[in-house]
Amino acid sequence: MQSSTRPRHVGLALVTGVLLFLVFGPAQALGQEPTEDQLQLGAQLYGENCAVCHGPSGEGRVGATLAKDWPSIRPDLRVKTVIQEGVPGSPMLAWSEEHGGPLSEEEIDALTFYILSWETGGARPPVPTPVVTPPPPITPVPDVEGDPNRGAVLYGENCAVCHGPRGEGRVGATLAKDWPAIRADLRVKTVIEEGVPGSPMPAWSQAHGGPLTDEQINDIVAFAISLEPPAQAEVAPTPTPVPSIFSGPLGVLVLVVVLVALALVGVIGALSRRS
Repeated sequence: MQSSTRPRHVGLALVTGVLLFLVFGPAQALGQEPTEDQLQLGAQLYGENCAVCHGPSGEGRVGATLAKDWPSIRPDLRVKTVIQEGVPGSPMLAWSEEHGGPLSEEEIDALTFYILSWETGGARPPVPTPVVTPPPPITPVPDVEGDPNRGAVLYGENCAVCHGPRGEGRVGATLAKDWPAIRADLRVKTVIEEGVPGSPMPAWSQAHGGPLTDEQINDIVAFAISLEPPAQAEVAPTPTPVPSIFSGPLGVLVLVVVLVALALVGVIGALSRRS
């Protein structure tokens, strides 16, 4: 009896060991033993790309709270997948290059390590605060409320991470464009205030749970409306072909006349040589 049940026990132990390795073994390699360089890179990337929505300490702002215990056997894979692919129908965009974002796999790994450092409670590098350099003085657009010069700084602090420093688009929509609306400022203001449900654009006004005051939103609107579409490369005009003397119906007639004249010259020459 003992010899017949022993192989079964050994097989069960092997299967259990394999399952434990698949579940817990890779976790140590991916997310539980980050190097100091990875944590430093993660802190930098978090400050540049994530803090504006999730807060400098992961406390949440217009995005989800990240400084928490993740209810998952493999929180590293869960966090990494969300960063890579985003969450459809929510403000969380896809950030991986594979899914159209700006971050490499190495950078996403560093971000994952840094975010999970809140869960473990270990020492972590401080998040660097992005420095926004005010642009040259901007002339306000007529009949648009708000100060575009103050708006430029607020835009750099809150919007540039998704929409690009000059509204050219990054992981968010392009803002430097011609707005097809009679009151483009009101359209832009409404989108900033209320967001776009089911899209990556969250609500930013305090009235809708965001961090920005009405005055700040007016300033951002004034700046966004002042953005000009990028200059299009001028295409050299195609030279107009000069009509040939032999083009068109008249050209055909001229060609026939020339051919007939040449034939007559040949005939006259042949007759003169015979005589």
